[in-house]
Amino acid sequence: MKVVIPYTPRKQQAYLHSNLDKFRYSLLCCHRRFGKSVLCILHLIKCAMMNKHHNPRYAYIAPTYSQAKKIAWDYLKHYTEKIPGTKWNESELRCDFINGARITLLSSENPDSIRGIYLDGCIVDEAAMISENLINEVITPALSDRTGFMILVGTPKGMNNLFYDYYQKAQSSNRWFLYRAKASDTGIVEKDELKAALDVMGKSRYMQEFECSFIGNIVGSIYGELIASLDDKKQLCRVPLNPAYPVSTSWDLGFASETAIIFFQQVGGAINIIDYYENRNQAFPHYAQVLKEKDYVYENHHGPHDVEITEFSTGKSRIEVAHQMGIPFRVAPKTAIEDGIHAVKMMLPRMWIDTDNCKKLIDSLRHYHRVFNDKQRTYKIKPVHDWSSHAADALRVLATGLNEVSYQNHKRQLVAEADYKLI
Repeated sequence: MKVVIPYTPRKQQAYLHSNLDKFRYSLLCCHRRFGKSVLCILHLIKCAMMNKHHNPRYAYIAPTYSQAKKIAWDYLKHYTEKIPGTKWNESELRCDFINGARITLLSSENPDSIRGIYLDGCIVDEAAMISENLINEVITPALSDRTGFMILVGTPKGMNNLFYDYYQKAQSSNRWFLYRAKASDTGIVEKDELKAALDVMGKSRYMQEFECSFIGNIVGSIYGELIASLDDKKQLCRVPLNPAYPVSTSWDLGFASETAIIFFQQVGGAINIIDYYENRNQAFPHYAQVLKEKDYVYENHHGPHDVEITEFSTGKSRIEVAHQMGIPFRVAPKTAIEDGIHAVKMMLPRMWIDTDNCKKLIDSLRHYHRVFNDKQRTYKIKPVHDWSSHAADALRVLATGLNEVSYQNHKRQLVAEADYKLI
């Protein structure tokens, strides 16, 4: 039986249709008005019609029942009306096909309605508003019997949600198909319309809704645009240890607060950040053990200038205590915070950051921000000191420490050349 559905996909949709079948897990991060709802409904219809299993089952899951009905139900009826034998159940938002297949629109508000069923595939729309428990405890078991597929769809809503977590996961996994559609790239929305949206919504909201920025809602983000650029260039990815190169560390020291440690390798001109560790209320023996258990071959350990402070309880400086624990610190130069931030900004474009081991670091760099001063109509110079500061300070130590090493090496080279010329 040949069925023609009145649907002509745009080139972006055609590309997605050709790839969604190749992966069991997919994540589509798409701007507003991309046409993702139509795309997803048509994909479910195609799968339902072509599935040879007995009584295939598919689900379109939205955050609320009303959203499922408003967004997808009319599309589902419209695109299935040409299929002979199709029946619709308005009360259950269900579409039954003549081959025994079924597509049901469901709500994450009522996980019990999904629990216990089997699924050959499902769409999870507006995934940033879906709980992780629903994925782990309900959807994943429902897919297991038939090795069904799952497609997460949505627009970013900050970083503290399931959609962002899976976005990072998809970046570093060959089991996932990842697609990110920014309005400035697709051309689906006219440029004049985008400009009007920017004027009305403001930059922060616009970047989130139309440019698929996960940091779009963080006002005053210091490194946000640079981290977004690394994301676009796929420099936030899996960065494995290169055994041919030693590992160095950079630290932000805290005793009553967090101590942050960045583990990195210098490979040519690139700085590969392979690991990150953070803890609080721990003494040096704890961190010495952490370094030992990592089993890396270490080269340099860069510490902040306050590592030279003498502790009254021991009469020894922190650098002396650390040395006794097998951590010989190189002290980064004391610089103004702004100078350190500038050093980081200059160095970030040649950094590659591991998404599996350094999630907290990446989140911190996206979040690290200044507060806007309403009276002066400008941002305060000093960044906000919060949970993100420790990782950001450790990266500042890395940048200033490496700049100092580079400067010292440059001075020694100049002296050597001068001596050579004098001889």
